[in-house]
Amino acid sequence: MSRRERERVGQQGRPGRSGQGQAAPVTVTVCRGCCCGTQEKHPGVDHAGQYERLRTAVGAAGRVRAVKCLDTCAHSNVVVVGPSSEGRAAGGRPVWLGWVLADDMIEEIAQWVQAGGPGLADPPGMLDLQQISVSRRVGEGLPN
Repeated sequence: MSRRERERVGQQGRPGRSGQGQAAPVTVTVCRGCCCGTQEKHPGVDHAGQYERLRTAVGAAGRVRAVKCLDTCAHSNVVVVGPSSEGRAAGGRPVWLGWVLADDMIEEIAQWVQAGGPGLADPPGMLDLQQISVSRRVGEGLPN
């Protein structure tokens, strides 16, 4: 049985989703472990502090996770904001952000997640200027 089938069977009878499985939240994937998040590439940036501030600011509105490498090192620090189930149904797709180095960018990402994320809300502030394009190979390699 596939994961989706297990979720569908396991979630039947829960309010709000009627057998479709639990709604997926907005997911924020933060690149860490290669050049993103290192003092060698970005001295003076409190990478661990930014990650914790992002997790705290997003709270229950989404899920924040770190991965070792998103293979887009030229744009470090890279963050991908993936839509919730509702956002994807509304046409939202993952948005790749590059050069996420300043605290105000962390705050804007958290505000966007709180507002519903891709498909449900426009990115606040200057985040639209941080959007990057990635190769299909890289984009398809991102864990769901």
